[in-house]
Formats: sequence, C-alpha cells, structure tokens
Amino acid sequence: MQDHQQFLLGDFPLQNGEVLQQASLAYATFGELNEQGDNAILIPSYYTGSHRNYFKLIGPGKALDPTRYFIVLSNMFGNGLSSSPSHSGPQHGADFPTVTVKDNVRAQYQLSQALGINSFALVSGWSMGAMQAWQWAVSYPGHVRALLPICGTARCWPLNHVFLEGVKAALLADGKFNRGRYETPPLTGLAAFGRNYAGWAYSAEFFRDGLYKQLGFESLEALLLNWEQSHQSWDANDLLAMLKTWQGGEVSFDDIGKVTAKTIVMPGSTDQYFTVEEAGLEFEQLPVGIGVWLPLESPFGHCAGAPGRFAAESEQVERAMRELLGS
Repeated sequence: MQDHQQFLLGDFPLQNGEVLQQASLAYATFGELNEQGDNAILIPSYYTGSHRNYFKLIGPGKALDPTRYFIVLSNMFGNGLSSSPSHSGPQHGADFPTVTVKDNVRAQYQLSQALGINSFALVSGWSMGAMQAWQWAVSYPGHVRALLPICGTARCWPLNHVFLEGVKAALLADGKFNRGRYETPPLTGLAAFGRNYAGWAYSAEFFRDGLYKQLGFESLEALLLNWEQSHQSWDANDLLAMLKTWQGGEVSFDDIGKVTAKTIVMPGSTDQYFTVEEAGLEFEQLPVGIGVWLPLESPFGHCAGAPGRFAAESEQVERAMRELLGS
C-alpha cells in the first residue's frame, strides 16, 4: 500500500531558467485541515531521507499531533520519490536539471495552495529540511508563523561546501560512474561516498569515546561498513542532484533580517558541517524579539537531530516544537 501521494506540477520553471518537465512532488499528510486553513505544519525531507523518516514523531499527545494539526511531509526533488534523476523520463540521469532549495520551496508552496492551506503554524526540518524551512520563512513570510531549523543553516557555508566536494569526489572517482551515464551502479564509488561521509556525520567525542557501540556497532569498521552499504542502495545521480541543491543554499543575512516568524534556532552543539558558529552568525541577523537561540546539546554531531533516533535529543526537539506551537 502506497504511503504517499504525488502532486503534479506540470512543466515546472526553475530558478536557473531551465524547466523540470512533468514535475511531481511526493508528499504525505496526517490529520485534517481546519476551516481557517491555519492548523497546518510542514516538515520537508532531508538528504537521503523521505517523509517516512518522520512517521515516528507523529501521534496523539505528541507535538506533531494529528488530532490537532494537519501535518504535511514533503519530499525533495532528487530523493527518488519526487521528480529525480532515477525516474524522470527525458531528463533521466545526467540530464536532470539543477534544482535549488528555492525551487523546492516554491513547489511546496504550490502544494500548500492546492491543499487549501492559508498559513503554517510551524515549518521545521532537520539538515537540508532546515535549509528549506529557512527558505520558507524568507520566501513566504506571511505563510509561516513559527520556524524551527534543526541542525541546519540558512545557507551552505564554505566549510560545508568543501565537505560535500569531498564526498562527491569519492563517488566521481569510480570509472563506472561515467559522468552520470552508467549502465550498472557505481558501487565502489557509492561505498567510498558513504565511508567518507561517516567521518563528518558524528563528533570527535562520538568516535573517541566509542559511542558508536550504543548504536549496535562493535567496531569503527562495522560502522563504516554500514555507511558504505546504506549509500550503495542509492542511485548515484539522485545523491548528486540533492547534493547540488544543498550546495546552492543561498539565504542571505538581509533575507534573514526580514523573517517575521517566531523562531527557535537549534544547531547541533557538535555538528561538524552545519556548525554552531555559523548558525550563530545567522541567528544574529534575525529581527530583535522573534528568535530564541537553543542549541541541541548532544555528542552525536550532525546526526543528533535525526528524527527520533536519540531519546534525549528527540526530547529537546519535542520541547522546542511545543514551545513554538504553544502546546
């Protein structure tokens, strides 16, 4: 049984002047929209994630309570469910156009209008979901009443960009990749991508103190093999399409200064690429009185904010959501 729907966008003009042909946006909803159209919550997906990753956060009595709110989970272009290189007809594979964060948010806005949503009580997301949440607050300020970016910044800062260049290079070095026109999956490159990524995903403390054992891994090598295998399940062009979207995140300080939503900025205290320092520089640009600085305290690096993955961290996120929703 399919757990999501497709919103058909037709030929969708992109920020760079190209067109995403026969575009579709995959999404799922929980709960019912009220007559005023203002009890909606939006959670966009993250890199290598989908709407399914947020199911565990939704339920009666939780901050994301479907008996009170109309919860919309959207999927980024490139994630294999929305329009992606792996299944986009004439724009298949290496011919898939460049899609920006702003493009994703504009598509989500069109979905929200089709669903009858007048404003969102909250827009939140982890990692690239946080980048989309920031873009929402900038592009459609009148439609976002509260904003919670988790372990993610409004733009892709230089360190973040270089980190992504490293994992990308590991994938491109596989001769089977063939500039995106591969006949069989470039499994060696995908494994190298995952192994490279693992070193950035957590914190120095996580590795030094053997916290990976709490996740069921007996050794560092077992953890690395898991990262290899999980990325080998992805289509290489899908990974690169989303990575390009990530690197194009471009919300400026001036943009942040125009945000009107009540905001809690929640960077990961030990995040190695969406750094707490750079999140702080962005926080300082918010208009006086609308923002709260609330780092997610954790030794789990960027992964601290992964939805429902760690109990103590999930409790911090839950409290922040409740504060913004007034529940």
